[in-house]
Amino acid sequence: MADKIKKKLDLSTELIKGSGGVFEVKLGDKLVFSKKDVGQFPDEDQLLKDIAALL
Repeated sequence: MADKIKKKLDLSTELIKGSGGVFEVKLGDKLVFSKKDVGQFPDEDQLLKDIAALL
């Protein structure tokens, strides 16, 4: 997923390890996606669209 974000949007990513199965995607301080909130991993294409909309 990090590779797709870099290739499609030219953004660098940072992995911050957590616990308890938490998977979140943030753009700055803005929460773009939370696995905890929706109960599944994001659709990669939709995630790219959501990030692009915030740029």
